[in-house]
Amino acid sequence: MSTLLHLDASARRNSVSRRLSKAYAEAWQLQNPAGQYRYRDLAAEPVPHITEAWTELCDHVLANGITDIHRYREAVRTPEQREAWRVLEPLLDELVAADVVLIGTPMYNFSIPSALKAWIDQVTFPKMSLAGRSFVVASARGGAYGPGTPREPFDHQERYLRDFFLGHFAVEDVRFINAELVNATIDPALAHRWDEHAESLEAAQRAAATL
Repeated sequence: MSTLLHLDASARRNSVSRRLSKAYAEAWQLQNPAGQYRYRDLAAEPVPHITEAWTELCDHVLANGITDIHRYREAVRTPEQREAWRVLEPLLDELVAADVVLIGTPMYNFSIPSALKAWIDQVTFPKMSLAGRSFVVASARGGAYGPGTPREPFDHQERYLRDFFLGHFAVEDVRFINAELVNATIDPALAHRWDEHAESLEAAQRAAATL
């Protein structure tokens, strides 16, 4: 039985990235009626930033060569570490149980929201592998950052996530659904590019429903 973990990170309740991730989740549920679906809103219920106690857990795992995720608990030795583990354990359990991880996220300041980064920091340990899983990122970007665009070098959203999932989690199956030029709907300076945004959004919606 397949499991989908669905995360949203946008500060906006009715954001484009939320709509795209919802479309993917609904399509996934139709195709996997017996599958398990888990949802976490990282903006509405923010994950705490890591603490010094978390870094101690990380150091213990690294120093003792622990690569089995189910053995991470062995690193817990102090009250502060127990509290750090209490925070991260349910997040890690959700991630490990998932076959597909769906992330709805905007691009903020050329990168990802701090809410998503806090989640990544909590669930990531040294030499940790999630190979065999799939990651899908439904994203919204205010401008145009696709291949060949002048702003492609400033894309530290898709590039960061793609490199991170492969380089740290050993996940090769990473797919992006990007809606570009979202700011054309509100910024007068981009109004002349509204048609490009509409075309990008329509393509992203189709991809979310059929990927």
